[in-house]
Amino acid sequence: MRYLSLLLLLILSATAVAQSRMPVILSLRQQGELQDRWLKERFETVVPAIMREEGIDMWVMITREYNEDAVVKTMLPSTWMGARRTTMLVAFDPGDGQPLETLAIARYDVGDVFKEAWDPEQQPDQWKRLVEIIRGRNPEKIAVNRSEEFGLADGISSFHYDRLMEELPEDLAKRVVSGERLAIRWLETRTPSEMIVYRQVMQVAHEIIREAFSEQVIQPGVTTTEDVVWYLRERVRELGLQTWFHPTVDVQRAADQQLYGFGGRPDSDVILPGDLIHCDFGITYCGLNTDTQENAYILKPGETEAPAYLVQAHRKGLRLMDILTDDYANGRSGNELLLNTIRTAEKEGLRPSIYSHPIGYHGHGAGPTIGLWDQQEGVPIRGDYPVFPHTAYSIELNNRVFLPEWNKDVRIMLEEDGFWDGEAFRYINGRQEELYLVPRQASE
Repeated sequence: MRYLSLLLLLILSATAVAQSRMPVILSLRQQGELQDRWLKERFETVVPAIMREEGIDMWVMITREYNEDAVVKTMLPSTWMGARRTTMLVAFDPGDGQPLETLAIARYDVGDVFKEAWDPEQQPDQWKRLVEIIRGRNPEKIAVNRSEEFGLADGISSFHYDRLMEELPEDLAKRVVSGERLAIRWLETRTPSEMIVYRQVMQVAHEIIREAFSEQVIQPGVTTTEDVVWYLRERVRELGLQTWFHPTVDVQRAADQQLYGFGGRPDSDVILPGDLIHCDFGITYCGLNTDTQENAYILKPGETEAPAYLVQAHRKGLRLMDILTDDYANGRSGNELLLNTIRTAEKEGLRPSIYSHPIGYHGHGAGPTIGLWDQQEGVPIRGDYPVFPHTAYSIELNNRVFLPEWNKDVRIMLEEDGFWDGEAFRYINGRQEELYLVPRQASE
């Protein structure tokens, strides 16, 4: 009973701290209304721009319930949990500066964006109605979400693609092209309205980590890394949010511990004084995702700050992030960013590994891949995709440092989410500049 009372006290204490620092969380209704406003705005601004820049005058998306196209899922109204039956959406640019036409070959409107364009009493066959709409607008290029390399841009099923090509007359079938670039640019482009809210989304994620890396959650000598993992999961659920992947929490220490491989999960360890602990954690909120890796040091008795050698190692990791973000430029490929960063970092005596990626609607989002943990020489095709303005990225990487005090390497693993506006890179809600300390010091 005494143990249970102490545990309850710790939980209540953690909740009180969380309530005092956690920003307001929007209700589900508020989130839905916000996302619907964003969707309407994006079809007024983003879609016309990318269709014209990519030379596409008609975008056809076909999907169905339980096998949804990743792009279409981001275009559905907030009250739809998925596609209904066979869902056909068409965006048509009539040119000459006219507004985009957005149609649903369905029995009803699809939210406020796609207007119903099929009356089964007039034309019982949904596919023939789609062909009528295409023929009536006579597009020069008909884009469909089909891609060999980019999974998020490969949303049309094999059956639907074959059926579309069978239904289209030969002259129209010849105009069908891959919508790969449209799909990627739709997914990767962030609007000013979204970026206002993205800062708070990141703030929530940062605050959850701050809570987890504190004495309200961690009792050295008792708490395990898996305890912290499940605290993160439960805290997110308590806030009414979601995680998009199972978190990782691991430790590095001077003795009896080796670096885990990225091909598997770390073992559960009891957290001890002198440990460097690290987390990999992401949430989904307002339809946007976060992906964050931060670090904390567990103070030994008598210590009030982290050892200087760990502080210096952490700063070298921050320097590696700066090298990468300073190299961002419009049109520069992911592979160029990767190789330029590695080259510069190694000249400075760093030992880098880069595996950064876009983020937004998806955690591992659409856009240029900037290295993979097992592909540090470049990533074919996905790494060749260029940087566009108004895109968000997880700056994910690590730097190894040999510590004489430990007689082995420490790996400083970092990840923070930022935004490239076309001229400068900034972190959406800042980044962790100093190691967290457990227990927390009065100055923090």
